Amino acid sequence: YSLQDQFDNLEKHTQWGIDVLEKYIKFVKERTEIELSYAKQLRNLSKKYQPKKNSKEEEEYRYTSTRAFLATLNEMNDYAGQHEVISENMTSLITGELTRYVQELKQERKSHFHDGRKAQQHIETCWKQLEASKRRFERDCKEADRAQQYFEKMDADINVTKADVEKARQQAQLRHQMAEDSKAEYSSTLQKFNSEQHEHYYTHIPNIFQKIQEMEERRIVRIGESMKTFAEVDRQVIPIIGKCLDEITKAAESVDHKNDSQMVIEAFKSGFEPPGDVEFEDFTQPMKRTVSESSLSNSRGDGKSEPKFGSKSKGKLWPFIKKNKLMSLLTSPHQPPPPPPASASPSAVPNGPQSPKQQKEPLSHRFNEFMTSKPKIHCFRSLKRGGAGPEDFSNLPPEQRRKKLQQKVDELNKDIQKELDQRDALTKMKDVYIKNPQMGDAASVDHRLAELAQNIEKLRLEVQKFEGWLAEVEGRLPARNEQPRRQSGMYEPQHPSAVNSCAQDRESPDGSYTEEQSQETEMKVPATDFDDEFDDEEPLPTIGTCKALYTFEGQNEGTISVAEGEMLYVIEEDKGDGWTRIRRNEDEEGYVPTSYVEVYLDKNAK
Repeated sequence: YSLQDQFDNLEKHTQWGIDVLEKYIKFVKERTEIELSYAKQLRNLSKKYQPKKNSKEEEEYRYTSTRAFLATLNEMNDYAGQHEVISENMTSLITGELTRYVQELKQERKSHFHDGRKAQQHIETCWKQLEASKRRFERDCKEADRAQQYFEKMDADINVTKADVEKARQQAQLRHQMAEDSKAEYSSTLQKFNSEQHEHYYTHIPNIFQKIQEMEERRIVRIGESMKTFAEVDRQVIPIIGKCLDEITKAAESVDHKNDSQMVIEAFKSGFEPPGDVEFEDFTQPMKRTVSESSLSNSRGDGKSEPKFGSKSKGKLWPFIKKNKLMSLLTSPHQPPPPPPASASPSAVPNGPQSPKQQKEPLSHRFNEFMTSKPKIHCFRSLKRGGAGPEDFSNLPPEQRRKKLQQKVDELNKDIQKELDQRDALTKMKDVYIKNPQMGDAASVDHRLAELAQNIEKLRLEVQKFEGWLAEVEGRLPARNEQPRRQSGMYEPQHPSAVNSCAQDRESPDGSYTEEQSQETEMKVPATDFDDEFDDEEPLPTIGTCKALYTFEGQNEGTISVAEGEMLYVIEEDKGDGWTRIRRNEDEEGYVPTSYVEVYLDKNAK
């Protein structure tokens, strides 16, 4: 009632209220878009750092620290899902509801103000009618007064005829009657207007304003409830988000450094024993070559009894050295390189002090004989081209080999179980066909059953083969009897008779290498040791070239003879010991003193 004269201002205010509501809807909508975008980014982040299936990364997630990280990634994925829930709930409970409410509010507001304007127009029409009746009454009164004055004037004039006076009198009476009629009409119109006006200001307009007030109050209450819902939607997911964070904390607390360290040890331990003590080598007698008891070979004169192959396993000597460095350690000189000659004459320059490993010269000759034996090298290179390694994993250290063999046995057993399940299923199907011939022909599955039987038999033979190798590694079968002992960087020789039998089994009568399966099975241990030495070795890449400045007679173990002016390939730089490793061709390589050659390294060499 107090705002009955503020109709236009109320109209503006209610429109402003609707604008505020629409602005809040827009705000919530943008918030939901942010939540969706955030959730999407979190999911992409979690997916980005997930380990790829069947990759090396997946194997790394067996440690507690990486498993905790994986759990964190999974929980972040769930965390992102809660932000999606926030977006969905805000869209359905706030944005959608308020959008529908705004449409209803606009229609209600339009109806109320339409009624208000209609009432306003009605009262204005009544006012106009009152004004018209009033003016007409005023005009008739003035006309009646003038007619009365004219009659009185005519009646007083003695020169006017009686007929004119009568006419004036009648005219005055007529005007007076019209004035009375206008007065009655004006009075009636006035009473009607007053009634309408009272009804307008005390009934119609208050009712309309009351409805507008209620509409506005509902809008205010609704936007307040929406703000409360806005907070509640966030609050509802807090417990789940808290659980996600609790799981991340739990995963972090499950990290066990001791367990991870033990897993690393189990994963990489080779099973090799540490090398023995290195014996003292006496350099005070340079011209006398002594042969220690633990030497791998005898003198040249006893060539018949010296072993054909090297020690049991290269890894037992140097368990922490990479394989591609093994041959350089086996054959590299263990003495300072000789100084360059004072003159170009090679005869005036000795090759330096005698190597303390001179007693190992027969072994180096045996290695050189093997490396220069083309039929044998061709055989092993063909094996390299045919696969990544020997089938029995003999190129691996004992512990790693045991794990690989066990893994292979497990895989084969799984394959056997699959084949058995298929056979059982087909057998049941065949029984059904036999009992109900109309369902199918029982003979149609016989061929498949036969194939499965063959596959199962093959897989069982494979399992037996790998179990035999596994038993050998685990020591259940007598395979290797020699005990490793380090003596001046090498092992003791095998028994001459055993070595000779090994060499005879591994070579054909004409001296060439043979891979006959029965021979490999009969003398498996030397063959495996031999493969350990050479089968997994890739030739070192060339890193440059060099030119021999002087002639060098490579008489010591691991050295190679070069002639002055000869061009050769460099495969290993000087590591600070004064020796450079070079290669003449695929079969000839060794060490020469760095001061005897001029090296040209290739910067782009891989």
